Amino acid sequence: MCDVVLSNSYYYRFDAKQWANQQPFPPLGTLYAAAYLRSKNYKVKVFDTNLINSPQDIAAFLKANTPKLFVIYDDGFNYLTKMCLTVMREAAFDKIKIAKQLGCFIAISSSDATDHAEKYLNAGADVIIKGEGELTLGELTTAVIKNSDFSTIDGLIYKKNSEIITNKPRVVLRDLDVLPMPAWDLISLDSYKKIWEAGGNPFTLNIATTRGCPFKCNWCAKPIYGNRYNSHSPEYITKHLKYLNETFDVSRFWMCDDIFGLKPNWVQEFNGQLQKVDLKIKYFIQSRVDLLLKEDTIEALSKSGLEEVWVGAESGSQAVLDAMDKDTKVSQIYEATRLLKEKNIRVAFFIQFGYLNETSADIELTIKMIRELLPDNIGVSVSYPLPGTKFYDKVKDDLKLKANWTDSDDLAMMFKGSFNSNYYRKLQRYVHKIYRRSQGVFYLKSVTNSNIKTNWRLIGLLPYYAIASFVDQLQLKKLQHHD
Repeated sequence: MCDVVLSNSYYYRFDAKQWANQQPFPPLGTLYAAAYLRSKNYKVKVFDTNLINSPQDIAAFLKANTPKLFVIYDDGFNYLTKMCLTVMREAAFDKIKIAKQLGCFIAISSSDATDHAEKYLNAGADVIIKGEGELTLGELTTAVIKNSDFSTIDGLIYKKNSEIITNKPRVVLRDLDVLPMPAWDLISLDSYKKIWEAGGNPFTLNIATTRGCPFKCNWCAKPIYGNRYNSHSPEYITKHLKYLNETFDVSRFWMCDDIFGLKPNWVQEFNGQLQKVDLKIKYFIQSRVDLLLKEDTIEALSKSGLEEVWVGAESGSQAVLDAMDKDTKVSQIYEATRLLKEKNIRVAFFIQFGYLNETSADIELTIKMIRELLPDNIGVSVSYPLPGTKFYDKVKDDLKLKANWTDSDDLAMMFKGSFNSNYYRKLQRYVHKIYRRSQGVFYLKSVTNSNIKTNWRLIGLLPYYAIASFVDQLQLKKLQHHD
């Protein structure tokens, strides 16, 4: 028996692309909320849905624990939850129905519920938690347990006499260090570790050092943490990492911040803290090329154990970057990539095709950039309109038939772009083949270079990628002329 059961609504098994990667991460945001409630002396349990097969599995757990409050609290640090995939929404609705039948008070904290509160309230949720959730959830839990009024709590959306009421926003938490460390003990980390190891990958845990992002790329939504930036101290994060290393024998981490190390001198201080406690880790991050070029940032990242950085390159066309309000330069992508490679730090690109008014010439510039810079990895997607963004407002009239992807490999053009969905799906596959072909050529030319480890597999696959990319190129030309 407990006071609160927290769960989440992302299921790796429902997203074939992500499940095939065999690199699942626990629901970090959910575990922060659980730890916060536990610090308030509530009895809390977590039903982690990430690795299970069906929303129906929650029924037995709720029956066994009989909570008064059931909370679907999604991991706001996971970009996949921001995408509001329809298969995950349907799973959330199934769990709401089950919890309602068992007499639970139901609260939801997620990007999708923030954007579509009415749908979740109509599905049976009692309240939606809007924005950063821990403090709001703490006050709501007290009200539910004491059967007292919750209508004046900041950060809630609820129904009253069939009218949807939105309370004033919760003031954001600026001192993140007041939060207890996530409740890692409430889930099975061994289950995650087995999947990583089965895929031949070193086990990696996700950590967030910050909340929010102050930059204003006009396609990027921030429904949970907003257009601001608050940071844990390097001391807090080092203590957290040391705990995970000593307790669970983890030494590799995914720093899942939107932007890692933006606060001046944070990276340098973090490196100093790691040295102070003699903690050696490997980690990878997301960052911006303009930030990486500041002062000795790359040097400090290298010394602290950075293995790989994913940068939002997005496009090799300056016109597209400017249209996105990205506020970065193509020249900075080239320079940051060069400096990272000099430090033997892997660099990976997020690439986005399909932005408004994109031309064939813009696409060619992006492919040219990939071929010339040869990043260590690429993630290719198409522009995805998210509620609350300027980009969404520009295309919302086109979203009547489809407003969300089913899963992360959907790649549908949900608005009227330069080309159709079939073209961009083919382009995504073509770019990956061109990328692999370029890598193969690079390794073939470097066979005699003792400083470069030869990738014989990519060399052997060169004929396949050469032929396959040529065929894809012909098909793309045909698709350009079909609407």
